Amino acid sequence: MQRTRPPFRADEVGSLLRPQRIKEARAKREKGEISAEELRKVEDMEIEKVVHKQASIGLKLATDGEFRRSWWHFDFLAKLTGCELFHPQTGIQFAGVETRHDAVRVIGKLDFPADHPMLEHFKFLKKHADVAHVVPKMTIPSPAVLHFRGGRKSISKDIYPDLDAFFEDLGKTYRKAVKAFYEAGCRYLQFDDTVWAYLCSQEELQKSRERGDNPDGLQKIYARVINYAIAERPADMVITTHVCRGNFRSTWISSGGYEPVAETMLAGTNYDGYFLEYDSDRAGGFEPLRFLPKGNKVVVAGLITSKFGELEKRDDIKRRLEEASKFAPLEQLALSPQCGFASTEEGNILSEEEQWAKLRLAVELADEIWGR
Repeated sequence: MQRTRPPFRADEVGSLLRPQRIKEARAKREKGEISAEELRKVEDMEIEKVVHKQASIGLKLATDGEFRRSWWHFDFLAKLTGCELFHPQTGIQFAGVETRHDAVRVIGKLDFPADHPMLEHFKFLKKHADVAHVVPKMTIPSPAVLHFRGGRKSISKDIYPDLDAFFEDLGKTYRKAVKAFYEAGCRYLQFDDTVWAYLCSQEELQKSRERGDNPDGLQKIYARVINYAIAERPADMVITTHVCRGNFRSTWISSGGYEPVAETMLAGTNYDGYFLEYDSDRAGGFEPLRFLPKGNKVVVAGLITSKFGELEKRDDIKRRLEEASKFAPLEQLALSPQCGFASTEEGNILSEEEQWAKLRLAVELADEIWGR
């Protein structure tokens, strides 16, 4: 019952804690003490090492840890044609902490550029993943992420007086991105998405309304954009999504079970797999998994937290997977940490040793539950 096609029984979301050498090199680069090329060489070396580390603990996939990024989303979105990074007066408010004051806005007609830097980032990852005999996994933000948090205010009315045209171009841009990553050799692509979780949170829905937006109907719009973006992917390409509730220095943003979005998300979007966070009571119960269609789709249950270092008890994880299997067949389930370990370069509050212990636990439990 192990899987030879992603998502694997033991999987991971994407980001990993930044090694100290990268943190030091980034600090020197910001001060102008080293060149961009010198920083890249440090990143190259650490990515090569972390790919082999993932293989050595038994994972069948490897990411680059998002080591070249400052943010899980802005680094990708800001390099889309028509987008720019800017610095608003406030950051993103998490539970008790605020992020740096960065954001992305749309100032021109959207498109996916042929020279998007993350294509080269993926090619480097693939080269070393092939040597390590693991599947290279690329993570990018979902198209919904470009719209929800900034909303109408972050999209030029001169370029897009009508949001229907914006969503149409957004779908086309991501369809080009999917094609470009496939041509670069990517067979495992993930759309990371905070928005489905925000649509489950009354507080986040209220914030959307206060920004002047109407969140009613967004589920269907986002599903339509996502489905258009991935509709032409070849049969040998897997595209998953990760639904995130916020992950910054071990804090969070949204609360609320998946019930309000489950039917649209699980049955109405054409992803191959769904990484769902189930590491706290804020995620609610497993009942929404009843909307997972019978067949080949997989829910990767995020039962191992990336937010703190204490290792979960094996029996607790097994018990919770058994609970989940009452609503979705065990053969359509898998296991991972609930999120990455460093959605931003600051990282969560745990050690690298604790991070690897969490990932190793996922591998060992998957072997026990689904067989080697």
